[in-house]
Amino acid sequence: MSDLTKPAVPFSALGRRAKAPTIARLMNAALENPALLSLAAGFTDSATLPLPAVTAAAQRLAVRGDRESLQYGPNQGRPRLRAMMAGHLQRREPALDAGLLSRQLFITNGSQQALYLAMQVLCEPGDIVLVDRPSYFVFLEMLTGMGVEAVSVPVDHDGRVDAAALADRLTALKQAGQSHRIKALYFVSYFSNPSSRSLTVTEKQTLARVLKEQDLIVPVIEDAAYRDLFFASPPEAPSILSLEEWGGFPRLYLSTLTKSFATGLKIGYGCCTDDAWLAAMLHTKGHHDFGSANHLQALLEEVLAGGSLEEQLQIIRPVYARKMQTLHETLVGAGLQKTGWRWTAPAGGLYLWLEAPALLDTGLESGFCRRCIAEGVLYVPGELCFGDDVPRNFVRLSYGVLAERELAEAGRRFVRVAQAAGN
Repeated sequence: MSDLTKPAVPFSALGRRAKAPTIARLMNAALENPALLSLAAGFTDSATLPLPAVTAAAQRLAVRGDRESLQYGPNQGRPRLRAMMAGHLQRREPALDAGLLSRQLFITNGSQQALYLAMQVLCEPGDIVLVDRPSYFVFLEMLTGMGVEAVSVPVDHDGRVDAAALADRLTALKQAGQSHRIKALYFVSYFSNPSSRSLTVTEKQTLARVLKEQDLIVPVIEDAAYRDLFFASPPEAPSILSLEEWGGFPRLYLSTLTKSFATGLKIGYGCCTDDAWLAAMLHTKGHHDFGSANHLQALLEEVLAGGSLEEQLQIIRPVYARKMQTLHETLVGAGLQKTGWRWTAPAGGLYLWLEAPALLDTGLESGFCRRCIAEGVLYVPGELCFGDDVPRNFVRLSYGVLAERELAEAGRRFVRVAQAAGN
């Protein structure tokens, strides 16, 4: 039987919805074309990756003859690593109980796996998840692939949570008989991907208050992947684990060592306050992989025990601050603001979030995007970062991986296309 006459594979509804992730397309474009300067995929700085610390940690494991780390490990993650990550979090929020955190904490293959586990055990096709605006586009694509609808939390002109508009939106869903479909709230809280904004204490408290007023005590997921990547001072707002307004909600706090230490190790973690939700995610994780890579966890235990994580953070924070400033000043100096583009230099994270003139389409299939690629520069179209009511005139630029000289050149290429589009 030839390939042309073979019957089509009868995929499930999930399989039929499956599409190649846009992030994979952007990463491949950056890796396959060395002449293309990528301001798209959120790679970290290659020159500062902690090779000496990882090498030393691996040598210590080898000298001890630690065969145990080459065996399968616990599904929830190695107890020592969980305790270490609990201690790392408690140092950011001293009021938290490190022992309790350790029991609530689980290790995952990057925080992305934890997001998928959370959604897999909470949502059915047709359900709703409330998301920040703008939001992490890989998470939004995940929801689409699962048949879950993303509904944005309204924001004002400054990008801050609009309590009155949120209450109106939730009331409208209730009146339409749809509030039962709302299964979770998700937001990126610190130096957000893509906007680089951090939520204030007031915004976090407001979200909890409005949900309570609407009798929507739903699971809440705080994605804190960039919390440690501040430039000068840490963000002031505590997490949902500490704020008393969130006390009655099932809470899942997510973070990762990929952005703060080494992306290639792919180790993240979640901390879940609800026993049943945690158990469901761990049961499902057991079906995924019955435990994230044990040796990588052991390696990170050595890293943390030696203080190398904090040392790495001290190295990369000023590097990212300089890179951000290089790209920001290049865009300003080349005249991008004069063509009607707007943005704010962030205080941490890996991204600049740009708003183009209202009538300029910067979408993935737009002429502007094609001209940028032809000019040799790649970006993330902002249209990917909205769950609903999608604007077409935003752009995310990442300054994580390119050297400063390359960042300046990429910025100049981008501005040339923007200036030509404005003429």
